[in-house]
Formats: sequence, C-alpha cells, structure tokens
Amino acid sequence: MTHEEILSMLGDYVDYLIANSSAEAPMWNIEKVRSGKPNKWNYIDGCMITACLSLYKTTGDEKYLKFSKDFIDFFVQEDGSIKTYDPKEYNLDNVNQGKNLFTLYDIFGDEKYRKAIDTIRSQLLTQPRTKEGNFWHKDIYPWQVWLDGTYMAQPFYMEYETRYNKMQGCIDSYKQFMNIKKHMRDEKTGLYYHGYDESRTMYWADPVTGCSPNFWLRAMGWFMVAMVDVLERMDEQLYNEYRGIMAMLKQTIEDVHQFQDEETGMFWQVMDHPGVEGNYLETSGTALFAYAVLKGVRLGYLPKRMAAWAEKAFYGTCDKYLSKNPDGSLQLGGICLVAGLGGKDHRDGSLAYYFSEPVVCNDAKGVGPLVLAYTEMIARK
Repeated sequence: MTHEEILSMLGDYVDYLIANSSAEAPMWNIEKVRSGKPNKWNYIDGCMITACLSLYKTTGDEKYLKFSKDFIDFFVQEDGSIKTYDPKEYNLDNVNQGKNLFTLYDIFGDEKYRKAIDTIRSQLLTQPRTKEGNFWHKDIYPWQVWLDGTYMAQPFYMEYETRYNKMQGCIDSYKQFMNIKKHMRDEKTGLYYHGYDESRTMYWADPVTGCSPNFWLRAMGWFMVAMVDVLERMDEQLYNEYRGIMAMLKQTIEDVHQFQDEETGMFWQVMDHPGVEGNYLETSGTALFAYAVLKGVRLGYLPKRMAAWAEKAFYGTCDKYLSKNPDGSLQLGGICLVAGLGGKDHRDGSLAYYFSEPVVCNDAKGVGPLVLAYTEMIARK
C-alpha cells in the first residue's frame, strides 16, 4: 500500500469501529468482549476516546465529537458521579479516561464534567504511595510502581493542578518521574523496567533493585507518551522541572530508537531480545512510540530529525498488521492483549510470560495509539 492509501484506510477503519461500538458494547475492548460482563469505566475505552477527540481537534469532523460525548455521557451523571467508578478502588488505570473530561468541559461548559473531574481528583488525594512518594499502581499491588501508571494518572494530575490548584501538585508529579528514573532505568540500555517493588517482596522483584526482570514494549510506550502528555499540560514557569522532563524524554527516545527493527521500523514485545523464539514485533508499543515522537516533535520537545523514526514505525506497523478481511471490514493485528506483574496468574515478568499472553486484533490498546499517531500524521500534512 502507498502511504496515501494507508492514511485513507485508517480513516475508514476508525469509522468502522465507532459505527459498531457504544459505551455499553465497545468492539475494541477485547477483554470486556471476552469476559461477557457489562462495560465499566476503564482506561482502554479512555485511550480510544482520547484518539476520537484528537481526530475531532485535527479534522474538525463533528462525528468524532458526538461519538465521544455520547460515550462519556453514558457514565457521567449530573452530580459528577461516574457509573461503575469507585475512587476508593485506588486503581490508577481508572484515572486515564478523566483526561477527556477536560476537553468536553472546555467545549460544552457542562458543570457535570467539572464535577466528574473533581470525583477523579479525589482518588489521587488519598491514593496510597511508596515511602518516596510515588502512587502505588493499584491498591491491590502494594508498594509497586509500574511504568503504565505514569500514562494512566500523571497527565490528568498535571492538568488538574495547573488549571485548578495553582500548580500545587506539579512538583509532586515531576518528582514521581524522577524517582522512576532513579529506580527503574537500566544504565546499560537506557530502557526502563516494567515494574518496581519498593518492598522487594514480590516474587518478580529483584531482591537488590526491586525491579521486574524485563523491558516490556508497551510499558515503555505508555511511559514515553506520559512524558509528552505531561509536558503539554505543564506550565513553563516550572522552568527546571519542565526542562528536566524534556531532557528525560529526549534521552529515552534516543535510547529506545537503538532497539528499532531496521527492516520494519517496529519494536519487539520484549524490546532487547529481537528474534528470540516466541518474541514478535508488537503493534501497541510501536504505535505509542510513533505517537510520542510525532507529538513531541510537533510541540518542540524533540528534535525534528526524530520524526523519520516515528514515520517508519507508523507505516511499518500498518504494512505489517493493517489488513482487509474477506468481507471488506478492516482489522489491525499484532496487539498484545494484556500483560502485568503478580496477581493470581503468577505473572513473573519472564520472557516466557510476556510471550504467552494472547495476541489479538482490533483491541484499543493498539488501535487507540495507532489512531493517535494517525492524527499526528494528518497534522504534519
């Protein structure tokens, strides 16, 4: 396919997904579809709605805005409560969809969005933390910091504090990133480990460093986007902190680029084990890299030369995994359904574990990032 054909195909693909989805039954939430349970407020839909709102901002097409508003309105009540969401569950994943409330509040001015923003902010007020001050990833994962959590919570936190709280929590957010750099970055590769257990008691944690054993691509992807999204919401008055995160972002992209597959432009599910049996070129993390870099270049956080790396990742993913079914419908493959650490399934962070999780099509954890990268590609044109 030519690049023009790919971009046109992606537009059709998004239309197909939203035409077949609602807040009660989103076709891109494969975990929910497989569970057969009613849909809840969750980060996976949050990722997709962020992509739809981004398409609206980039193209001006009202259908994306209408779909996003209807989706969120299914959950957000007039008093600001959110159906199926409990702040006291203390799950950072549930904060992610909150970013979209700021956008809807700005466009529609409906007070219920402002109240719902406060509902989500209430979770972070009492979210348990490590001794050094980082949010636990979830209440059920005590003393644990996961890279994923930076994407899930920090952009919302930074935006709230900048808009509504005189920037009081902004330094706290910055410090959480610096703690991650201190504990979770591997000096040799520049990559970041998926998880860190401050207590060093989890079976997956290194007894000396507290880190999990491997570099999972999607966790790195969430982390790269988190830095870009936090910078976008940060006030430049925080001169040193702003530049601190920008330097960390630039260094991370340089280091990650070393692991980009020469031929396809993609990245491997476990990043530093290319070609190992069971490993594969994975869609979601590659798309997150493409999006983070394209957006970072557009906003001036990253040098322009890096955009070529992102475009190679974007088109390489589409060439490999975007295809037409016999019935003419489109699908995006190569998406790791889920990966975590601990829990009842003995997820030990080993290579065998990361290779064992299902690989699926059309899941929003891959589709959302690819559509976000697509909006950046449109903006470049």
